[in-house]
Amino acid sequence: MKFKSKFKLWFPVVIWCAVIFSFSSLRINKIKEFSWLDFIFKKTAHVVEYAILFYLTFRAASDKGKKHTAKIIAFSIIFSLFYAISDEWHQSFTPGREATLRDVGFDTIGILLSYTQIKKVK
Repeated sequence: MKFKSKFKLWFPVVIWCAVIFSFSSLRINKIKEFSWLDFIFKKTAHVVEYAILFYLTFRAASDKGKKHTAKIIAFSIIFSLFYAISDEWHQSFTPGREATLRDVGFDTIGILLSYTQIKKVK
C-alpha cells in the first residue's frame, strides 16, 4: 500500500485522537449538585467518542474492511483502550478534571458497541 493511501486511512484516526485530546484539555467547573442529565450527557459522549475511534482505527488497519482478521480487530481494540487510558491520565493534569476508571469503562462500552457493528458487517 502506498504512503498516500495509508495517509488517507490513518489521518482521520490522528484527527479524531486530537479531537478527544482537545476535549479532555478543557477545564470543567465542578457542579455543586449531582445532575443525571449532566451525567448521561458526559458518559454518552465517552461512549460515542470511543465507538468512533475504534471504527476509524479498524477502518484504517483493515484497509477499509478489506482485511478483516482477528489480529486487526485486536489491534483496533487495544489501540482504542490504550488511548482511553492515556486520555484519563492526561485529564489528571487538567484543572477541574479527574482521571477515573469508570470513564475508561464507558469508553470500553463504546469500543465494544462499535466492534459488534463491525462483526455484523463481516
